[in-house]
Amino acid sequence: MTIMRWFAVFLLVVVGGFYALSFRNIPAHIEYGASFSKLHADELQLDWKAVYLALLDDLGVKKLRLSAHWPMIEPEEGVFNFSELDLQMREAAAHDASVILAVGRKTPGWPECHTPDWAGGLGTDDEHAARLAYLTAVVERYRDSPALLMWQVENEPFLNFARFICGTQDEDFFAEEIALVRSLDPEHPILVTDGGEFGLWYKARQYGDVFGSTMYLYVWSKYTGYMRYPISAGFFRAKQNLFDSIWGAKPSVSIEVGLEPWLIRPIVEAPLDEQLERMSMERFNEILTLAANSGFDTHYLWGAEWWYYMKGQGHPEFWNAAKELYAL
Repeated sequence: MTIMRWFAVFLLVVVGGFYALSFRNIPAHIEYGASFSKLHADELQLDWKAVYLALLDDLGVKKLRLSAHWPMIEPEEGVFNFSELDLQMREAAAHDASVILAVGRKTPGWPECHTPDWAGGLGTDDEHAARLAYLTAVVERYRDSPALLMWQVENEPFLNFARFICGTQDEDFFAEEIALVRSLDPEHPILVTDGGEFGLWYKARQYGDVFGSTMYLYVWSKYTGYMRYPISAGFFRAKQNLFDSIWGAKPSVSIEVGLEPWLIRPIVEAPLDEQLERMSMERFNEILTLAANSGFDTHYLWGAEWWYYMKGQGHPEFWNAAKELYAL
């Protein structure tokens, strides 16, 4: 048999195996949550409290992912500021909403690594000690909150996409972070996340009680420019089935469904036409359809601050579409 025939056989086996793995039940009921970041609202030059309360009061979001960004929590060494996060947790509880609270140096939102200025020049051992002190302060403050659902420790810790900014993850220290959070709060599960498209998943699934996958479709790369990942909902179903079959089923959520434009400059500096080109309503709905058919029963949507921003720019269609979704 020629090399080309062998390759054709191999390709058929791979495609056939992928097709077989893609069979997975679609949940009859899908729940939607939202990520919220004060830092992202600030970047969009919005009143962050107004945005957050609009998520709760107008959209009716009942599942939130919030972030205890280290620079916000500890702007000076040993000096803690909980005022913004206290308000977020308090209002979540008042609205009967649950919260996944992300902690660590690598928390949601570009540039991925959020390190206070005072800690930027510390040596590795001192930085680790400072980070553990910050983690301790956050966990001890919010472990008894009625809104707390689970902790997220670091964000995509094993995805090296941002390694040129964050460096490579020290796995031994990550294990130490996980152990610390468990010891301080054995009552709440720990979520560990990984990239949906390029993440290898197995380490994140190993460390977490719950696994979270991101989900992006329209992205930018310095190698390709703007592009659509050549994937379908079946890709995520197949990936879940593969890992379930090898390592066993694990409680899982779609933790970050990208529903704002992926730009290479700050959003507020981009013309509206460019923003709408990168995230049109057609793409918005396409991504939601893919998510609904991906096999996950819970999706935390990313971009709520941008939907609010666009509403103020005369484009309320994203906010209104999300409102209908959360009402289901």
